[in-house]
Amino acid sequence: MIRKIINAFGLAFGNIRANLFHTVLSVLGIIIGVGALVSILSLIDGMEELARNQISQTTSLNGIMVQPEAYRNVNGVRIKKDSVPVISYPIFNEVNAALTRPVVAHLRSATAGEVTFAEKVIGANLLAVTSTLEPGVEVGIGNAFTEQDVVNQQPLVIVNAAFLKQTNLQPADALGQSLKVHSRWLKISGIVAGEAVKVPTLYFPITLLTEPELQAAPPDVIYQASITEDVPLIKATLTDWLAARFNTGAHSFKISTNEFRVEQVTKGFLLFRIIMGLIVGISVVVGGIGIMNVLLISVNERTAEIGVRKAVGANRRDITLLFLAESVTVSAFGSLVGLLFGIGTTMIIIPIVRALTEMPFQAAYTLNTILVITIVSLVVGVVFGTYPALRAARLNPVDAIRHE
Repeated sequence: MIRKIINAFGLAFGNIRANLFHTVLSVLGIIIGVGALVSILSLIDGMEELARNQISQTTSLNGIMVQPEAYRNVNGVRIKKDSVPVISYPIFNEVNAALTRPVVAHLRSATAGEVTFAEKVIGANLLAVTSTLEPGVEVGIGNAFTEQDVVNQQPLVIVNAAFLKQTNLQPADALGQSLKVHSRWLKISGIVAGEAVKVPTLYFPITLLTEPELQAAPPDVIYQASITEDVPLIKATLTDWLAARFNTGAHSFKISTNEFRVEQVTKGFLLFRIIMGLIVGISVVVGGIGIMNVLLISVNERTAEIGVRKAVGANRRDITLLFLAESVTVSAFGSLVGLLFGIGTTMIIIPIVRALTEMPFQAAYTLNTILVITIVSLVVGVVFGTYPALRAARLNPVDAIRHE
């Protein structure tokens, strides 16, 4: 059987060379259709990759936020709860110990309040945190407080550049100065690097807050997973652990991630890919009809040859295989040329898109694109070559030989 297939493809190549002009005309539709398909798929894949990169730059895809639910729904009406489950510092350490994947964890209670410094009162963001502060925040001058400082409730505070500007303090003079927050005197131990936040912001150990203060501003937790693939597992572990620890059900906390944004982007591009693929598929179908038309003409021109082959022992399967091989070969040839045509077209389009959008846009050629092209060439060859092949196989050898 394998030998017959090899012989069939050998004869198919010979017939294609003998009728090269007809072959090229028959595969124009395939070339254009496959070329358009390659260009569209590679451009869409590139757009999807660019969108993912843009999301990654503006949002942490590895981030998980745990927030207490301060409201409950009663007959469709949101009512504030009398008490809210609080993730205190000890509970924060317990839940972290329960996680099986590596994370960087940030516990944070955020409020706005007044800060007194040198008899001057200013408004500021007040963040009660652990030694990890919060994502993206680092100490540039001085020292961050340590985990031991948090455990020992050390009266330390870290301020940002906006606070120094409001108080007319120089960074070197600020360290060691005292200020008053929540009726507590705290000593400035460090200054946040950079000037990203334009509002005066202070960071101090969360263990300084009392239970009523924690209830008034329930802390949330921000986790940074090492890899994006760990996010679903960490989220599931947090959901189960918190529900069991507080015995209040899974809806006492809102656990949110940014993976839904990636899913939305992926689904949107998938829909776009399907729609454009169907539109371009019309060209491929037209190309397939062209192949079928050329094969029908070939059957008519080679009727006597088919009769001779059947007279010397070729059966219906052999004749069918011969014309199917020719159809698949023509389709594969058109798909290959279309692939090169699509890549060339994309190389022309990319600089134009970059110039118009001023974005680092790149086409992406994935394994899926190659698989789609391979499947298209095989399907078109088999589907549109079946009828001419069966028609040739059904010819009566005596009538075929006598055919003029």
